[in-house]
Amino acid sequence: MKDIIQFSHANGFPASTYRTMFAELADEFEIRGIECIGHDPRFPVTQDWPHLVEQLIDDLNRQRAAADGEPAKVWLVGHSLGGYLSLLAALKRPNWVKGVVMLDSPVIAGWKSGLLRITQWTGLDERLSPAAATRKRRTHWAGRDEAWRHFHAKPAFARWDERMLADYIDRGMREAQPDGGRTLAFDRQVEYRIYRTLPHTLGARLAHGAPVPVGFIAGTRSREVRHVGLGMTRRVVGERLEWLDGSHLFPMERPIDTARAVQRMITSMRDTV
Repeated sequence: MKDIIQFSHANGFPASTYRTMFAELADEFEIRGIECIGHDPRFPVTQDWPHLVEQLIDDLNRQRAAADGEPAKVWLVGHSLGGYLSLLAALKRPNWVKGVVMLDSPVIAGWKSGLLRITQWTGLDERLSPAAATRKRRTHWAGRDEAWRHFHAKPAFARWDERMLADYIDRGMREAQPDGGRTLAFDRQVEYRIYRTLPHTLGARLAHGAPVPVGFIAGTRSREVRHVGLGMTRRVVGERLEWLDGSHLFPMERPIDTARAVQRMITSMRDTV
């Protein structure tokens, strides 16, 4: 029986965007996940994301209820937003989880968590994060070809593996009616609210460590890692930290290498479970 990976995506990128990475993991793992976190009205986006964590826990609970016999523990793997939600869910339901792998989700702690709280209160965080650009993000294109040209011309997306970009366009968008164009599946207002409500309490919750093994994979050119630092993250993961060449979006840039790094990280944690 395969181990289960519950994967949680980054903000703005539906889970099916990662299909190439999932395919590389599929021989060893059963992959599950929520397609668009934050879009279920039962689980609204609020400060510190408590309802998004509950959405992940609810999905896990539904799967456990459907299982034959004793429900299996799962590996929680997440990118950016998804890494934080995975760790927060593990803090609440450690008996359901084998371990957590965070992909470029550095833990904010200490004075930086206090600074984040102040910038959120004053609104300065909007200018210091992708939130401002998100509010004006283009959401509609005349067709697939126009969408492909649009994103492929952008420097950040030009670094993506073309299979990932194709899945973002084919699966991260939906056909718009009545013109038959393409529109983003991930609501930009939800994406904006997620950026504006980044948890500033996670470091405090991890003061005594994590109840399950945690691993971290970081991008060598990640602006997020550079800004936040890895001090608290290293305290949580210990030696389970690996670097991959790339930006904060290295899973999109190097999906096969990312999948293999996730495999290595889970293998390193199995002996401790």
